[in-house]
Amino acid sequence: MNRSRLVILFVFYIATSVYAQAQIGVGAKAPKGAEVYLDGSRKMLDEKWIYWQGPRLAATMPIKWFVVDDPTGKGTAINTNDPAAAGGKYGAADIVTKDTFRDFRAHVEFYISKPGGNSGVYLQNRYEIQVLDGDTTSHGMAAVINESKSPYYAYNGVGKWNAYDIVFRAARFKDGKLVEQPMVTMYFNGKKVHVNQKISQVWGGPNSGIDGGNDGGKGITDTPGGLKLQAEGHDVLYRNIWIKKLDIKEANTDF
Repeated sequence: MNRSRLVILFVFYIATSVYAQAQIGVGAKAPKGAEVYLDGSRKMLDEKWIYWQGPRLAATMPIKWFVVDDPTGKGTAINTNDPAAAGGKYGAADIVTKDTFRDFRAHVEFYISKPGGNSGVYLQNRYEIQVLDGDTTSHGMAAVINESKSPYYAYNGVGKWNAYDIVFRAARFKDGKLVEQPMVTMYFNGKKVHVNQKISQVWGGPNSGIDGGNDGGKGITDTPGGLKLQAEGHDVLYRNIWIKKLDIKEANTDF
């Protein structure tokens, strides 16, 4: 192979690598075909989200989550500290997208203001990816809750923005019976932390999400669900959330 061709291939490799890196991590922009669901504005919060109507709901519309200045620079973000969730009353004021999903790719950015800050990102309003400062267990930061260990090493820490980039493949059913478990691959701040992680059930009970009270969370159904964000009475902020619907044929959710 001549030198000029090698140079061209090298430049192409660098360009595609930079492009790929730009699609994940803090500040990643929505790709073609994706829809932005949270840009830090009140308008988008009201247009695209509602309270989850779970058994513990204690809040009423309009959503009491509120807009704050981005603490690291320009723009705004949404604070989860809803009065109804004071004291960590989970399920009391969680919000969920009006749109529902089966397979999808999601990008979520969050900022924990104080040590111990707690929230959560729920895929299909069922399966929690934990947002919890200080916890390195299977119930801790960035864990697929109770299914994987916390990849705490990838966490940027309190007072900094963090990003989840997720590809989710929904459970598969045949003749009404579960034949394939849901599966998730995730990057945390640009580091691959979960690869085709299977999810066995909905954890947390009926106050947690769809099917949580169905056979102790093991009775997963084929009902699509929205992306849910949890209010836990803490100053946890969100911004730059976008989702792209997918149709993943094979049981491999890698990027």
